[in-house]
Amino acid sequence: MRLVQFELSNGQRRVGVVDSDRVHEVLGADSVRELALAAIEAGVSLVQQVDSQGLGANHDYAQLLQDLQILPPLDHPDPAHVLVSGTGLTHLGSASTRDKMHQHAVDDSSLTDSMRMFQWGLEGGKPAVGVAGVQPEWFYKGDGSIIVRPGQAFPLPPFAEDAGEEPELSGLYVIGHDRKPYRLGFAIGNEFSDHVMERKNYLYLAHSKLRACSFGPELRVGELPKNLAGTSRIRRDGEVLWEKEFLSGEANMCHSFENLEYHHFKYNQFLTPGDVHVHFFGTATLSFADGIRTQPGDQFEISQADFGAPLINGIAPVDAVFEPGQVKAL
Repeated sequence: MRLVQFELSNGQRRVGVVDSDRVHEVLGADSVRELALAAIEAGVSLVQQVDSQGLGANHDYAQLLQDLQILPPLDHPDPAHVLVSGTGLTHLGSASTRDKMHQHAVDDSSLTDSMRMFQWGLEGGKPAVGVAGVQPEWFYKGDGSIIVRPGQAFPLPPFAEDAGEEPELSGLYVIGHDRKPYRLGFAIGNEFSDHVMERKNYLYLAHSKLRACSFGPELRVGELPKNLAGTSRIRRDGEVLWEKEFLSGEANMCHSFENLEYHHFKYNQFLTPGDVHVHFFGTATLSFADGIRTQPGDQFEISQADFGAPLINGIAPVDAVFEPGQVKAL
């Protein structure tokens, strides 16, 4: 099952089930989060909850996308209760991509920190079920205010040195009233980052991740195939500037999803009932590693057949929201 959240022409919200070129409204549902919480309370799966509520009116999916009426497939009425985070160096090949940015002159007996952490993942990132494996690299991106809906442009702040795509799987979670995380499913995402800033020094990774992101348009409910192959594409002036296959799924990762989830949700502060978590699982494919520099007006397109419609976003410069010296003492 694939779910979307969308707006009607009058601004009212709906949850829909995608069926080919149509979106069928889930009766009595205007939020995937509320639908999930109802399923948790009833002790049933998300699919069973949808089935119990039934389907109503249907809409033209392509038109909803064209009119930018499709919302991110999971959100919260208060963006402060959404935590967006991610893990890096999780995919086979991701270390070599990262190493191109972080590598310094070393002899054969030495490893960069990136390669060392990747090696740890290879050795201990897929432990037995129920066993904690090695910790991954982890980063914070922001709260729900940084999430851009499918079709809209990523804001490019004046201090940004790059506007680079990262085609990734994202896990979508709700914390139940029992303080346990529940995975609703997965979506394809663009974990938009500043690779020029990161390349200066890997300790700038935290800064480079404090950018907008997008995921969706669809939430794929249930487990994933072990091997997933998609396409990451950049268009400029209507023409394809760059295009490359990206691989994901556990067959292409050095960490299991279970291990990555454990090392995120083991922290008590991430278990507030009702909160939403969006977690990006990493990638090994970046246009930046191939020498591409994006610019305002470019368009990203990330597609993977198991997730339905592609995720499309542009880039648009925005004004500074804060200037040096503006902090006021009280």
